[in-house]
Amino acid sequence: MLKIRHTRRAHRIALITVIVATVAGCAQMTDWLKGRRTATASDSIILGAPEAESYLKELYELAAGDPVTQAEIFADAESTALLTPGPNTQLRLALVLATPGHAESNPVEAQSLLREVLAQSALLTPAEISLATIHLNNVERFIVANAEARRLRASSSRAARTEEQAINQRLLNVEAENRQLRQDLEEAEDKLEAITSIERSIREQE
Repeated sequence: MLKIRHTRRAHRIALITVIVATVAGCAQMTDWLKGRRTATASDSIILGAPEAESYLKELYELAAGDPVTQAEIFADAESTALLTPGPNTQLRLALVLATPGHAESNPVEAQSLLREVLAQSALLTPAEISLATIHLNNVERFIVANAEARRLRASSSRAARTEEQAINQRLLNVEAENRQLRQDLEEAEDKLEAITSIERSIREQE
């Protein structure tokens, strides 16, 4: 039970980190969201592309929602990506997969999707590129950290097994020594009994 509570707490912390990183990780994107910057001639204008705020709103609902809400968001993002494939729907699904703390979270698949999305950057708005880049960096760091955690756990398990084997061997050695001591004691008692018997026989003859 304690392990489950710690896991849930870690998930909540991870979710908050993702949202904070998404909003604060790129000053340019924040300027768009707050209206401090307007599109210029050099900015891409993608007709029909979702606004960055819609992505962030869904990520917040995913992070704060209950399992039913999370499942609904994932199912909608997945079906939309299948029915109307494109960089925008792929990005939405990738962001859902990249968000930890829900049953369908999948950093490895999110990493692959985000890379595919960024390969089509000409079809994305600058805000979408920022979102994809930030979350790709997040999942890559998560994957590396997770691999290191698995390595440490495996190393710890090997060390524990080695220690257990050493303890078992010491126990076997102690048991063997005890058996030898009991055998030596029995032999000594038999010899003592034999000597006592001889002495008794001599006294009787006298």
